[in-house]
Amino acid sequence: MTLTVHFLPLLTCNLKTPFLVSDDAMSVEPRLILASVGLLWYAALWFISIVGCSTARKRYRLRPRSPLAAAPASSVPGVSILRPLKGLDTNLYENLESTFTQEYPNYEILLSVADERDQALPVARELMTKYPNVNCRIIIGEEIVGANPKVNNLIRSYRQAAHDILWVIDSNVTVHSGTLARSVDALTGPPGPARKRRIALVHHVPFAVVTEPRIGSRIEEAFLNTNHAKMYLAINTMAVDSCVMGKSNLYRRSDLERVNGSLKPVRQNTSAEQPGPCGLPAFGPFLAEDNMIASALWHELGERHDLSCDVARNAIGNMSLWDYILRRVRWIRVRKHMVLAATLAEPFTESVVLSAIGAASLGCLFGVPYWISLLAHFAIWVFVDLDVYASLAGHPLPSDIRWQFMAAWAARELLALPIFLFAICGSEVSWRGRAYRVLRNGQVARAESRSWFHRLRRAKDYEPLPTDL
Repeated sequence: MTLTVHFLPLLTCNLKTPFLVSDDAMSVEPRLILASVGLLWYAALWFISIVGCSTARKRYRLRPRSPLAAAPASSVPGVSILRPLKGLDTNLYENLESTFTQEYPNYEILLSVADERDQALPVARELMTKYPNVNCRIIIGEEIVGANPKVNNLIRSYRQAAHDILWVIDSNVTVHSGTLARSVDALTGPPGPARKRRIALVHHVPFAVVTEPRIGSRIEEAFLNTNHAKMYLAINTMAVDSCVMGKSNLYRRSDLERVNGSLKPVRQNTSAEQPGPCGLPAFGPFLAEDNMIASALWHELGERHDLSCDVARNAIGNMSLWDYILRRVRWIRVRKHMVLAATLAEPFTESVVLSAIGAASLGCLFGVPYWISLLAHFAIWVFVDLDVYASLAGHPLPSDIRWQFMAAWAARELLALPIFLFAICGSEVSWRGRAYRVLRNGQVARAESRSWFHRLRRAKDYEPLPTDL
């Protein structure tokens, strides 16, 4: 075979030997293939980041008032607001009050507590006295349908709700007074060119608000308000699959009563439902019941989700660095048993690992010095993240927290890989002082082991679950 030697200066990858190209085929170094794949991945992640940033600008910088806010009560669908309570969450009074002041003419509030001695009850009763014209009830007592205490707490409210549309909102979340009206608009609006399928769930991107500036709180704030929000918005904009965080979700009880979390499509019939137990009780075995409910509506009913132009303002209280780490560990371990492939790919989407991939690929293919690639990468990455923050907050990053925020942002980026490696190697998690073992598909059971992890996180007032799964 006759060989012709060609020197390709842009693709040398610092090799001393040029490439050999035959008349029939070209011998390509494996590292060139890896570099090309790496560059494609790098470009794809930047595309996703720009989509997230662009979505934040378009959707959240202008929040118009919904016409439903001033409509007669008889002309709008009723909504039951379900808020599960447990203890004195950060800013509890302000969080709950934000649902009493919704600009919407037809809604009720159901406040759920598992124990009649719960410290949240005096706060709830004070607000009911302050707003006597708001239809609000307190539901005391839980029903054990699984290991998830939030679901157990909500079951009675779920069954007693007067309306089909349910707004389930966590007790540590504050919302704008126009959120409900805009969300009902998104849920019930007519189909259009961009809405080819019926909307079954409306959710809100979490936006962290720090009340106690501890290091863990600041890192959580930096994470939720930049990278998490950016990726969350991008994935939901591209709508390739369900991606929902359950701080604040609207959906119809009639839809939920047709699904069971199996993620198997039901028959293409408007009245078809899954066999066996359905509805909220079916999601009691899942720790991430919010994500499973959203996935069930997506995959079992074939319907879609939407975001309104509101955020769920998540009050972050006294969070230590270790608390932050364990929070991230918990959700990585849950996701690992729900979407393994996506979880394993997660480290390669983080800025530190991604910058290394980009620098190595550009250096190999085009001879770009590593330091230039890294410097450009982080400069643009920070700019995009801060732009997302400004869109969601409605203002740029305040100057009085600028350096604290940037230090926390850097710490979050550096900790992402070590936390992932720690999380991926186990299946035990701790939540509200209770230890769980994550099973297949995100279901959980009480952890019987007494590992160092459990002993370290066991709360002083730990109470075992009343039932085992």
